[in-house]
Amino acid sequence: MPGPLPADSIRRLTGFGMSVSADGYVYKPANVAEIGAVFKLARENKRKVVLRGAARSYGDASIGAECLILDLCGLSKVRVFDPVSGVLEAEPGITLEQIWNQTLPEGWFLPVVSGTMRTSLGGALAMNIHGKNNFQRGTLGEHVLEIDLMLPSGEIRKLRPNDELFYAAISGAGLLGVITRIRLQMKKVSAGTVKVEAVSCRNWGEQFAAFARFEGKAEYVVSWIDCFAHGDSAGRGILHAAWHDENDPSSLQLSAQTLPDKIMGFFPKSSVWKVFRLLNNRFGVRILNAAKQAQGRVMEHGKVIHQSLAAFNFLLDYVPGWEKSYLPGGLIQCQYFVPFDKAPAVFKRLVEMQQEAKLESYLAVMKRHRPDKFLFTHAVDGFSLALDFKVTASNRAALWELARRMNDYALENGGRFYFAKDSTLTAEQAALFLGRSLKKFKEYKKLYDPEGILTSGLAERLKLV
Repeated sequence: MPGPLPADSIRRLTGFGMSVSADGYVYKPANVAEIGAVFKLARENKRKVVLRGAARSYGDASIGAECLILDLCGLSKVRVFDPVSGVLEAEPGITLEQIWNQTLPEGWFLPVVSGTMRTSLGGALAMNIHGKNNFQRGTLGEHVLEIDLMLPSGEIRKLRPNDELFYAAISGAGLLGVITRIRLQMKKVSAGTVKVEAVSCRNWGEQFAAFARFEGKAEYVVSWIDCFAHGDSAGRGILHAAWHDENDPSSLQLSAQTLPDKIMGFFPKSSVWKVFRLLNNRFGVRILNAAKQAQGRVMEHGKVIHQSLAAFNFLLDYVPGWEKSYLPGGLIQCQYFVPFDKAPAVFKRLVEMQQEAKLESYLAVMKRHRPDKFLFTHAVDGFSLALDFKVTASNRAALWELARRMNDYALENGGRFYFAKDSTLTAEQAALFLGRSLKKFKEYKKLYDPEGILTSGLAERLKLV
């Protein structure tokens, strides 16, 4: 692999949100030895290296201008799975989908999943993903038993939860080394379905009351928020709480998890994003949100239905390519993690700021969280509000200015941020959010990557490296 960089390896890459891009030299190693060869090549050519998995981070965390892009999707094997203990050993490029496809028929599911099953395991740990059950199960990193971390020097460190570096490598955004092997404790389930109860909430007060009602009772809780509602209806939306079903072995089979490829039995879901694109504007989303709220109040409120684990957990995969409805400018997501006592007032004000700027979020989701001890933790004892914004040529500058003001406001109230979603934080805001963790990270960086080989667009923007 040594030698000059081949021009035919150059690719223009984006994050999942498609709002930023950069050209890089893409390398797809087939084994751990080839990862080391890419680091060697980077040194020879005085280039930096960016880690990239399934590229589900929304912003610039997996891109880097004129860098060597280490695409780890080729390392996608389950090495060992014990159906008795539920311990899985796998490579970093395997997706969450590939994992549960192998383990669910044996009665084991991932303890924590993101809103898409297409996330790579290595990427999920680099960002330390959370799910709809964060308040119950914490982050995915809390269920990891052991990792192998390849440093840019080529040295491989075996890390467990009693090692300090374990908590920096997991959550460290791929800036300290490459996680090449993961041992993960899966979650035992006796059915492939969940019972889901819907609660129609008329305002912010009812939202927080509904979360309190299911605290410590449901396995999963998530709520959709209508960011166009104001006045007495501000904060309205639909909350869903879910519990694992019991003793239905037939629902563990993969055939029970397949997401339908048609809506109403005839309309192909692969084309739905084109319809969404026609409605993906302030007027269209306002109408859709009002209809969704009315449907939730009349047809869903107080009712319990049964859904497959895939249908409930992976809503982002339900409509293939939905993100393309935001083209040509793409989308960004701002996700705010706010302490318990501050969240009601902060979330109310964040939505008001959007409405004042006429830049409302087209999709908003609220979740409950608990703290963890990972170095770049985003979690708090509180709540998060995730906000998707459409980016256009005409609103881009105003949108980034709105994000800057919302970020500042959240920081003033103890807010934290999630690098898997971020596109708008400044270096100054990141330093305030990370506090002493940033100093500790830079000490690790000097110790384990003294040449500063590992980087990313996010790392450069936030001056993490």
